[in-house]
Amino acid sequence: MPMQVVNTAMLRCSFGAAPGFLSVLPVHRTTAGGQPAANVLDHQPLVNIPAFGMCACPANPAVASATAAALGVLTPMPCVPVTIAPWQPGSPTVLIDRMPALNDTSCCLCTWGGVVSVAAPGQVTVRIP
Repeated sequence: MPMQVVNTAMLRCSFGAAPGFLSVLPVHRTTAGGQPAANVLDHQPLVNIPAFGMCACPANPAVASATAAALGVLTPMPCVPVTIAPWQPGSPTVLIDRMPALNDTSCCLCTWGGVVSVAAPGQVTVRIP
C-alpha cells in the first residue's frame, strides 16, 4: 500500500541533475508523521516543487538554445520546473482538503518533458490506498 506524501518528501525529476524536497504549506490542516500532508494540488513550481539543479531535457528552450550554441553538444541549463497540471493519480479514496491525497506512486509532469516522482515520502507511518 502506498505511503502518504508529506512536507520534506524527496522528489526526483527524470531530466534533473539533483533531487529536491517537496514543500507543503500547512493550509490543509492535516498531518501525517508529524508533517503537513500533501494533496494532488501541491504542484506549484518553486512553491511546492523545487528546482532540480540542472535540466538536461532537449525540449526545454534554455537547454535547446545552449545546445545549439555548443554546436549540438547537449548543454544542461538551470532547472526551472513548469508543472501546470496536478499530481496523478493521487489516492481516490482518501481526501485532504476535498482533493485526493498525494501518495508516493503519483507523478507530476513538467511542461519541458520531465517526470517528477516521489523518491521518499517524508514519513514512514501512514499508508493510504
